[in-house]
Amino acid sequence: MTTGDLYRLAGDLAEEHGKAASDYASRAVMTLEAEGAHERAQFWFVMLVLLGDIHAGRIDPDKQISIH
Repeated sequence: MTTGDLYRLAGDLAEEHGKAASDYASRAVMTLEAEGAHERAQFWFVMLVLLGDIHAGRIDPDKQISIH
């Protein structure tokens, strides 16, 4: 997945589920880490960070993201 793909997916999750999307992502991180699925947990951690930024208004999912 590209950074743009992750960004679009986070935007879709935020639009569909609102703030509950962050709860889903957080639970996924904890569950997957406990199961030893570290790469999958890392994916959901990135989603959690992006969702937090979207909900806080730091990034706009309707605009292109710039990673430095």
